[in-house]
Amino acid sequence: MEAAVASALAKEVVLKLVTLLSERHKLSKGLKDDLRFIHTELHMILCDMDEHLGDPSHSSRRPQVVSMEEMRDLAHDIEDCIDRFLPCAACEGEAAAASVLRRVKKAVTGNRSRFAAEIRKLRQRVKDAHERRVNYGVNGVISAAGAGAGAAAPPAATDAAEADPVGIDKPRQELVELLLGSEPGPPSVISIVGFGGSGKTTLARAVYCCPGVVQRFPARAWAAGSEHTEAGGLLTAILRQLHHTAHVPQDQDSINNFLGTTECLIVIDDINKQHWDTVRATLHGETKSRIIVTTALHSVANACSSGDGYVYKMSVLDAELSRVLLRKKVFFGGCSPELERGSTAIVDKCDGLPLALVSVARFLLGKNELTGRHCAQVCRDLGLHMEKDADFTKLQQVLVNNYRSLSDYPLKTSLLYTSVFPNGHPIRKNTLIRRWLAEGYVQCRYKRSDLEVADENFQKLIDRNIIRPINGSNNTKVKTCKTHGIMHEFMLHKSMSDNFIASLSDQNRSKFCHLFIQNPASGSTLGLNHQHTSPASDNVSDSSQKFRARSLTIFGNMGEAAAEFCRCELLRVLDLEECDDLKDGHLKDIHKLWHVKYLSLGGTISNLPRNIQKLHCLETLDLRKTKIEILPVEVIGLPHLAHLFGKFKLGKDLKLGELEKFLPKKSKLQTLAGFVADENPGFLQLMSHMKELKKVKIWCCGSTDANNESMPHISEAVQKFAQDGMDTADVRSLSLDFGNSLGDFLGSIQEYCFLSSLKLRGRLTRLPQFVTSLCGLTELCLSSTNLVGNDLSNLCMMPCLLYLRLVEADLSGFIIKDRGFPSLLSLCLIVQIPVLPAIGVGALPCVVSLQLLCKDLVDLSGIKIEQHHCLQEVALDSMVSTKTVEMWETAVKKHPKRPKVLFLKRIDPSETKSTVKYVATDGPIREKASSIEFNQVQLTQNMLQNECIISLDQSSSMSKLNSAMKKIIVSEPPPAAPELSSAGNSVMPPSASIC
Repeated sequence: MEAAVASALAKEVVLKLVTLLSERHKLSKGLKDDLRFIHTELHMILCDMDEHLGDPSHSSRRPQVVSMEEMRDLAHDIEDCIDRFLPCAACEGEAAAASVLRRVKKAVTGNRSRFAAEIRKLRQRVKDAHERRVNYGVNGVISAAGAGAGAAAPPAATDAAEADPVGIDKPRQELVELLLGSEPGPPSVISIVGFGGSGKTTLARAVYCCPGVVQRFPARAWAAGSEHTEAGGLLTAILRQLHHTAHVPQDQDSINNFLGTTECLIVIDDINKQHWDTVRATLHGETKSRIIVTTALHSVANACSSGDGYVYKMSVLDAELSRVLLRKKVFFGGCSPELERGSTAIVDKCDGLPLALVSVARFLLGKNELTGRHCAQVCRDLGLHMEKDADFTKLQQVLVNNYRSLSDYPLKTSLLYTSVFPNGHPIRKNTLIRRWLAEGYVQCRYKRSDLEVADENFQKLIDRNIIRPINGSNNTKVKTCKTHGIMHEFMLHKSMSDNFIASLSDQNRSKFCHLFIQNPASGSTLGLNHQHTSPASDNVSDSSQKFRARSLTIFGNMGEAAAEFCRCELLRVLDLEECDDLKDGHLKDIHKLWHVKYLSLGGTISNLPRNIQKLHCLETLDLRKTKIEILPVEVIGLPHLAHLFGKFKLGKDLKLGELEKFLPKKSKLQTLAGFVADENPGFLQLMSHMKELKKVKIWCCGSTDANNESMPHISEAVQKFAQDGMDTADVRSLSLDFGNSLGDFLGSIQEYCFLSSLKLRGRLTRLPQFVTSLCGLTELCLSSTNLVGNDLSNLCMMPCLLYLRLVEADLSGFIIKDRGFPSLLSLCLIVQIPVLPAIGVGALPCVVSLQLLCKDLVDLSGIKIEQHHCLQEVALDSMVSTKTVEMWETAVKKHPKRPKVLFLKRIDPSETKSTVKYVATDGPIREKASSIEFNQVQLTQNMLQNECIISLDQSSSMSKLNSAMKKIIVSEPPPAAPELSSAGNSVMPPSASIC
């Protein structure tokens, strides 16, 4: 891991040296020679490093040039020196602002001798490191942990994690039914996909050894892909087991004849794409074979199960099943109240991963005394135990292999960077990507944009199940995610050991790249380690200390550090969105953070300082959680600002001519989400000058009067924004909240326009032609429009629409005509009255996700899912009746794709301060409430039968328990009529936004 950080950092430094050596900089010959020497040496070191790390066996043939630790420190010091000399590389060649020119001039002239002296020192350090390698043969340290892949398990369970598994009965039954119910024909493939240690192999073995399966398939074979580097060897091993002989037929005709006459079951554990290509080529045509594969990659699972196959996604154990597993493995006699607290800490830390739970249990078995306090201590030091204790060897191997499987070092560094967030904390995808970009962890290739590469890196982590989605949006895209709890712990420990991430209270914090404070409110738990939960203390009071930090992220209270963050003069990312005690006054010196590219502020901020205009490098400003209503006009003058988030107005006394003076000649603003359009049309008029604008959100502020003065300006700005998209055909998103106004002004737009995403909230008397005539529209969200069925039915013929979300009180009369929505992938309906649209034969031919969110939904409501051959999931409101749940679960079992039935819990608008939102939950809430009520009755009956004597304290506790249970059982469901707002996403956590 240290190698990934050092390599990614050194590559960025090399690029900066190239910029510095360009002709634009008037440098002395001696200084240029020093820089050129450093550039050449670093480039050689990088090539050597990549050669060693790309082929671990190479390190045994000759020593490495420089150790990883020394390489990292050199790269850091060189970068620090360059950043102080070259304040803004992006401005090179541009007509920068006068203040920028003065700063650069001062750096080049006034500090030239100092800069040259620093470079000479760095050159000498590089030279000394090289000479040490020559004289003493100093080798770089490359950890061998996890370098080799462990052997796959044979058909018999050999590990405690697989003996007596927990929570496997239901998935095993589901897969056995699929296996035994399939008809002969092309090979039906079941792909089991999930994170390492989630129980994929255990589940496959349970199905493989099921008596019904053994009886059905006389010829069976189990092969481990990790044991065969060559796909041909894997195929030979399978055929030998099927024929029960070492001599297997080699010609395709003999293989086809055998597979066509014999029912075979083949299990390939840990398969890769190359393995599958060979197996598929051999098992083509008519055959009775059935195949089960396991993999950690969604892309491999989808490839294997394309066509008539089935993908089963492994789920982590819930809290109750995690406790059951611990009782089986370590807490044999049950848990006392004190020990229960320790058990809860283990459950939270392991995050439902069976291998992690079993590893911790195995470690605890060796302890003489088992207490809750000791269990909590083990959890706090879990990263250290995973590194050193043999009981965690297999778990560490799985985690290291997940990390080492990533394709390049910038991607590995991007993954390590996620551990700066608290364990279990939801991470917004776009926030993470923008932070990656600000940190320089994205390297573009082949003329692709930074954003494209960053998004691709994120998808790679999702594909490998290292980062898991929490909730998808209405268009099935991942908007919020988190790392697996145990993977987070592993990465955080390694990152802190390698001087990559540290707490601001750490005594050695000045040497670390990324600092954080994680100080949750009393009583809350964020899965933090003891060494970094304390708030910043007296350690931060040394004013002479210089910080190397490139980012500072604060969750909770920052305490005395409030006056210290401005000393981190090289910061690129300052994330204070979750800081609880930040005040307006703490920002008075923020202009000193000249290198900041990403800045987010939280709910305690109500005003921005005027000197924010000096944050010359700022690219992202996130004010969504603040109380800021009036945006300082200086913000729009920031030359590199690309993404601006919040809900604000411009000052009423500012006219267009004054505003244009602040706007840069070439505005780089891409996201403006969003602003309030009132009687001052400033923002609306400025939109036409923002040539890079791709994403806009507007709140319409005014009366219900159709002659509202702001409406013509809004209509004109919207038309201009959408028409500009015709020239680029790029991603273009518009969100409009009509508020108390009517949205009928959109009807005045008659020209053809281009938008890829449109979100409308508020009353419409009719569906504007503007909507149905949009070119390239793939995502449409309509909320509280009160449109009747005929208007909604007109949407059916939109040929490119992929995602549709409707939030309405009543959808009566909405008919999805035959062959309607020919491209739609996801349909989300949130309704008050349980009447769903009538769906014609042949409609929705491509739909994969149906979200039917109404707590009063009755039965199947006329939906015939057998007509939708591509369907993969059906999402229901968690408050639906038990009868409705049973009917849907029965219906999906008859579907050839066996789509999942998911349950989403409605979040009250008062909690989210916005729209109705839904988050994932484990199952129907009404069913859970009934179960709790039943268990309470059973508990009472058992106590009476056993003539239990309850002490006064016990009676008090039982009274509290009964009271709490009553609140759960009889609590009123959320209000039936949704209080809707402009947000266009239902399946999102409270922290997410439609933009």
